[in-house]
Amino acid sequence: MDLFLIRHGESTNNALIDNHITFEDAMDLFLIRHGESANNALTDISQRVADPELTAKGRVQAERVAAYLAEGLHLAPTERAEDRPFFDQLYCSPMIRTLHTAQAIEQAMGYRSEIWVAIHEMGGIFLDHGGERGTVGYPGLTRAEIAARFPTSIPSAEVGEDGWWDAGKETDQQAQRRAIGVAADLRARAEEKMRIGFVTHGGFMSLLLSALGNQARDNGSYYEHENTAITRVALAPGGTTVIRYLNRTEHLPDELQRLRYPSV
Repeated sequence: MDLFLIRHGESTNNALIDNHITFEDAMDLFLIRHGESANNALTDISQRVADPELTAKGRVQAERVAAYLAEGLHLAPTERAEDRPFFDQLYCSPMIRTLHTAQAIEQAMGYRSEIWVAIHEMGGIFLDHGGERGTVGYPGLTRAEIAARFPTSIPSAEVGEDGWWDAGKETDQQAQRRAIGVAADLRARAEEKMRIGFVTHGGFMSLLLSALGNQARDNGSYYEHENTAITRVALAPGGTTVIRYLNRTEHLPDELQRLRYPSV
């Protein structure tokens, strides 16, 4: 079943200034999914790779979202007029598809991103080879490889000369605990009143939203995101979490979407 929730137009009470609930002291978190990866485009899952590149479509999607963010269109018109940066900090996952997407954003906005290893996709870097070999973990990009390919992304200390992933396949429970840890780190910084961008992954975005809303993953909730979709969350110092918008893809024309849903 598809349920469409449609809010009413502005009421007389909505128009009252004193009736507005504001979170002026909140941290604004913008979750940005990467562009289409080679794995996203597969019709045969046996062809999956451990750390895929973006497809040609994914690179165009990344350029589109970068231009959208550089114009400040992820913000309200009054916010764009403020004398402050559109982002105060930009973080990205250490996976290739997010580094490519962040690179487009960095070039469009004149920023550098910081790599936050904990916001990588569920599972880590792995391949299931089947048979006796089974599931094998792979290390991911090394510091030197990141410096060569993505010089505007700043590796954290967790990214070593041998890569950043040293396990097999992460379990769902481990991924959930990791998302809870990131949510706790963000809540601890809520009083900073910053605009933070995360270039990350669909599965992790859903886990993080659940963690920020104190929802258990096994309750059946999943927050779906298209490639390069943007979700905005306000984190108030008192612990309140407000989802301002979810899965925004208005920067993508229909031909750059999966066409399962119309543009929003």
